[in-house]
Amino acid sequence: MARIIKETVRGIDIVDLEDELLQDREIFLTGGVDANSTNELIKQLMYLEREDDEAEITLYINSPGGEVTSGLAVYDYMTLMKAPIRTVSIGTAASMGALLFLAGDKRQMLPHTRIMIHDPSYANADMSGKKPHEIQHELDKLNETRQIIAQIIAEKTGKTLQEVYEVTANDTYYNAEEAVRFGLATEIIDSKSFGKGGKRV
Repeated sequence: MARIIKETVRGIDIVDLEDELLQDREIFLTGGVDANSTNELIKQLMYLEREDDEAEITLYINSPGGEVTSGLAVYDYMTLMKAPIRTVSIGTAASMGALLFLAGDKRQMLPHTRIMIHDPSYANADMSGKKPHEIQHELDKLNETRQIIAQIIAEKTGKTLQEVYEVTANDTYYNAEEAVRFGLATEIIDSKSFGKGGKRV
């Protein structure tokens, strides 16, 4: 974990960089979406909302996606929060990473970042040895998850479910401009969005 030297009223302190950013209400999802990463994220969101339920929280996302159940747990929590949330794509927000990006009230992208959306899949699940009714049950659950994800995308983008299904049938990537046009992102961050020292104005 990165640490920085900071001058405080107590003198010179060495503090964790993530703790310093947390004080500025900036948190990160970098890497896969799983039980560990989402539990940590929920705890940070919970802490920041208890500190101030009116001040904006910024969530930076660079994630290839991951577990649907874990991702939807964070999505649900984010949409129930009183504090406004700004999501920023800083690399690639793919799959469940893209869905968490959509949870933001403001959804911003750096100029050369990408978003990828697609239907859920079984990944490496083994269907061998399963009976037909067991396979059908798994397919029914997968289609139910597909509908949940499509409804979220449709609600956030203003597209119809059919329009969403057409693009999520395959891995569909959007650059920043395309993401804004489709409704996935609300704006692209440029030099005018930042002041001196990288502080937002």
